[in-house]
Amino acid sequence: MSEYPKDRHLTPAAIVEELNKYIIGQEKAKRAVAIALRNRWRRQKLPPQLRDEIAPKNIIMIGPTGVGKTEIARRLAQLAEAPFLKVEASKYTEVGYVGRDVESMVRDLVNISVSMVRQEMMQKVKVKAEELVEERILDILLPLPQKVSTPGQEDEERVKRAKLTREILRERLRKGELEDRLIEIKSIEKFTPVIEVFSPVGVEQMGMSFQDILGDILPKRPKHKKVTVKEARKILLEEEMRKLIDKDKVIEEAISRAENSGIIFIDEIDKIADGADNRADVSREGVQRDLLPIVEGTTVVTRYGTVKTDHILFIAAGAFHGTSPSDLIPELQGRFPIRVELDRLTQKDFERILTEPDNALIKQYQALLETEGVKLEFAPEAIREIATLAFLVNERTEDIGARRLYTVMEKLLEEVSFHASELEGQKITITAKYVQEKLGDIVKSEDISKYIL
Repeated sequence: MSEYPKDRHLTPAAIVEELNKYIIGQEKAKRAVAIALRNRWRRQKLPPQLRDEIAPKNIIMIGPTGVGKTEIARRLAQLAEAPFLKVEASKYTEVGYVGRDVESMVRDLVNISVSMVRQEMMQKVKVKAEELVEERILDILLPLPQKVSTPGQEDEERVKRAKLTREILRERLRKGELEDRLIEIKSIEKFTPVIEVFSPVGVEQMGMSFQDILGDILPKRPKHKKVTVKEARKILLEEEMRKLIDKDKVIEEAISRAENSGIIFIDEIDKIADGADNRADVSREGVQRDLLPIVEGTTVVTRYGTVKTDHILFIAAGAFHGTSPSDLIPELQGRFPIRVELDRLTQKDFERILTEPDNALIKQYQALLETEGVKLEFAPEAIREIATLAFLVNERTEDIGARRLYTVMEKLLEEVSFHASELEGQKITITAKYVQEKLGDIVKSEDISKYIL
């Protein structure tokens, strides 16, 4: 099992600091996930016998929509460079009903892990692959003369001239002077017929891919394409990098990473709880019982081999309106020992969300309009007014958390965005008065359905 380079420096304090760049507030949730992630690094340092005994402390996040539950889990996975999968519990149904079975989430996680590891290994061989691609393109532009068994003086001179010309072409190729020249390349493509499987579960649930099996059996046939040198470089680079990496090592590392560092975020887990409003759907408890062995630890068959789920970290989340985590079956509750309640967003939180995170909405709109040569600025009073209006709409209608800011900002900047191409070189300052003019109707009107996502 490999150790990821960033993990050593990811102390709980450092993790929280990184999360603070993207998520406002929710300190309890950040601390909980930071400790969970650090414990995985600590576990890797233990002797094998003890390491296998330590199970991850799965987490349930409880809070309304739009307060940062998904974002915390997603950013956490990015920090750890870990395979991450987000699923909605409501899309799974009990075995025997129409829908996806819960094991498919593990297969999806493994697919993501394989893709991650493959890309990493391909980057490691990129320099070597670029050299091979350069030679392939030069072979197309100027093939070297074939060697003869008994070369004479004339043949040697011909080869020497060809090599000299080839080096001149190489220099031009490296300077980018031949990027638009059309050449004919021969790329290898797998011919795999489309197969439909008429089965209640489908290919994905069967733990294997007929496409992959047939792709290995059937012959690979070269396909001739006429493309520019620039396009050829991309196509051939991908092909050469895939040839240079060891497929078996990719799969071995990917399965190890999925098993020991994978994170599955199960959203809307409250939708499968047996609360008063949910009893009509008989499959809900069945989904919980199917989910239980996955979370407890079982072996799932995938197209790449068997995968143990014992050390995958599961983070569940739900609003739990009308239900509570205690409505889940007791066995499943026991597999989520850490429960964190996320706070509802306040007006002050909205102000901070608009300006502080690295991906703050105001920064996004400023960057978008700057591409048209328009400089967009917001007065502090305007930011407060936007936050106030967004908070009021959430209070009066459905509380959708920070997502309300997307609706409000889009409405506010609709006019500027529409005419941005005509405003090149101008500086536009959004004032509190402008915000009130554009969004005042939200507060005054009783019918505000058009402002609801």
